Amino acid sequence: MILARYLVIAHQTAESPELLAAMRDIAKNDDHAAFILLVPATPLAHLGMVTTDVAAAVAEETATRARAHFRDSGIVLEDVRTCDPHPVLAVTQEMSANPNYAGLIVSTFPAGISRWLRMDAVSRIERAVNIPVTHVAAPQQQNES
Repeated sequence: MILARYLVIAHQTAESPELLAAMRDIAKNDDHAAFILLVPATPLAHLGMVTTDVAAAVAEETATRARAHFRDSGIVLEDVRTCDPHPVLAVTQEMSANPNYAGLIVSTFPAGISRWLRMDAVSRIERAVNIPVTHVAAPQQQNES
């Protein structure tokens, strides 16, 4: 059995229903889909996380919660890793090290909220890779500041 590996990059939206739905759609259409989740260790000034140590710790917590969330939702992640704070660099580094991905999902907040969209990360990722890129926008949760 040959597994098709899919790269997923998400931070604050890693546990969103929209990302879960996108991953389920892939798994439904590809019985052998395997997912690898990257969680950038991005400092988030609006959450008081401005140091790299704090950002890395929060990314690790997010990765641990996301692994459990997807497992409990029936999606098995082959791996979950924290990575470079910059999503474009994180994806290109991963693709250089492991070029055999079938597709990529970028999960962000919607336009107007998403810092990744303001920096044109999705378009930049699309130009940097030679695989299909799916963008998933998850609404900001009420309990987030």
